[in-house]
Amino acid sequence: MSTECNQFVLGLQFDGGAITSDGGGLLLREVEKRIGMLHQFAACFTDYRNADLIEHTVAEMVAQRVYGLALGYEDLNDHEELRNDPLLAVLVEKANPSQEALAGKSTLNRLELTCETASRRERYKKIVLDHGAVDRLLVQVFLEAHQEAPQEIILDLDATDDPLHGKQ
Repeated sequence: MSTECNQFVLGLQFDGGAITSDGGGLLLREVEKRIGMLHQFAACFTDYRNADLIEHTVAEMVAQRVYGLALGYEDLNDHEELRNDPLLAVLVEKANPSQEALAGKSTLNRLELTCETASRRERYKKIVLDHGAVDRLLVQVFLEAHQEAPQEIILDLDATDDPLHGKQ
């Protein structure tokens, strides 16, 4: 009895490809699309950089930093690796997420640590946060989350000392 067999080529790859364990970030992005708080927060910055030389907008850097924090990457050093993460690029809404690198740790550091008195004359630190604008934004967001303004707000700032086992 003869059999007819078709040749079949099976190709396998074990390099993992482009995978992520941060898929929950997509849910965060959808929430952000509804409330738009990151764009409002980004508007609290004054950008003195030359518009022709900007590679990363303030809105992109704010989104990158906030999403990074939300996904557990609190250290700016993490962003040297994350700047090439396709999922984070999608969250930040880069035009071409697979080919455009995000901001690195030094750029994000300048975003976070520029003093309020910085100006257009500064060489590197040219993005300034208006702390008053952030305060107003947070109050606005809080009030929008309630049907009416509460009579009283209690802030419970707990400074509990919780020593480690064995006084390490």
